[in-house]
Amino acid sequence: MSAVVPADRAAVQRRTVLVLSVAQVLGGLGVAVGIAVGGLIAADIAGTEGVAGLAQTLGVLGAALAAVPLAWLTRTRGRRAGLVSGLLTGAAGAALVVTASAVRWLPLLFAGLLLFGSATAAGLQARYGATDLAEPRHSARALATVVWATTVGSVLGPNLTEPAGRLGEVVGLPPLAGPFLVTLAAFTVAGLVLFALLRPDPLHLAGLGTAGGQPHTGLRASLRDLAARPRALVGLCAIAASHVAMVSVMVMTPVHMHHVDVSLTVIGLVISVHILGMYGFSPIVGHLADRAGRVPVIVAGAALMALAAVVSGAAPAHDAVQLGIGLFLLGLGWSCGLVAGSALLSESVPAATRTAAQGVSDLVMNGVAAVGGSLAGVVVALASYGWLAAGAAVLMLGIGGYAAARVRGVRT
Repeated sequence: MSAVVPADRAAVQRRTVLVLSVAQVLGGLGVAVGIAVGGLIAADIAGTEGVAGLAQTLGVLGAALAAVPLAWLTRTRGRRAGLVSGLLTGAAGAALVVTASAVRWLPLLFAGLLLFGSATAAGLQARYGATDLAEPRHSARALATVVWATTVGSVLGPNLTEPAGRLGEVVGLPPLAGPFLVTLAAFTVAGLVLFALLRPDPLHLAGLGTAGGQPHTGLRASLRDLAARPRALVGLCAIAASHVAMVSVMVMTPVHMHHVDVSLTVIGLVISVHILGMYGFSPIVGHLADRAGRVPVIVAGAALMALAAVVSGAAPAHDAVQLGIGLFLLGLGWSCGLVAGSALLSESVPAATRTAAQGVSDLVMNGVAAVGGSLAGVVVALASYGWLAAGAAVLMLGIGGYAAARVRGVRT
């Protein structure tokens, strides 16, 4: 495999990015549909809205739990095996959710939502697949292209919930189960696309799999390895902090607005603007990370998220315009942290432990988000949405300062 000439390698890289992007459109659609109605199904079965937040948290927790096993499978069997397994496990989870909705059994629903998170984990790890064969000076741009592809499915998905609900009724299921039929189909087709078209496997071609001499690396060893590498640790902290700040503020914004009876349509528009900020500009973010350096983009993203938290936290609950601006900036800052942080982490660890480090980063990212999302409601209940936003601002200012100081004098 190492004998592949540069021209052929470049052609395989272009094909890899295209195939991953197509799969991300489908996977993003399935995730967005599931997130839109998962909490509603839980509330309907349990008869109380109190379990809705738990249902959403289970999806994030499922992504965290799947991250390391999928990374291990990627290391031992290849990038295609890891991504396909994650998507098909998510499809199985969607099938369990449909069944649970039909029989109205909450434990089965929770199990399905945990498995559903595996598809989210696969979607996150797909961004690293774009860097396996990328030239170092273009790796952030390749990664960002795959992240950007998620935009299409994420924006389209919530708009399919109503027709999908009618589909559920047509086949004799509760209306809320219909969207998860779409999720099941989207995950399955995405997995088949990757299985059929992600050939040759980019990880194998790059010599990064087990066949290339990559040893087994446990969770603790991977964490120690990351902690010993300043640039890798900055990347990990940027990814994790950006994600927990974004999730914590984002999940509580609809609740904040709903307290003053803002319509669901307006709330949906605010969240759509947020998603646009998250994914829509990621190619530009990737280009900047390649040209200006990873750390400057991380610092800029942290500053944007701190500003976003201040703008959102100071907004009255009925001011959809100010909240929309705040959440757009929040999403854009998150994109900076994710894209630049992921590129920095990947290039800062040896090839022999790269997939393990990538899996650990996604475990930490989703783990802290699950905790942060759960605690966000407690903070708002005991204090206010403004205090939650203030805490996110302080966190991001701290991360920006840490990133700048930790790698000062080191080429980014």
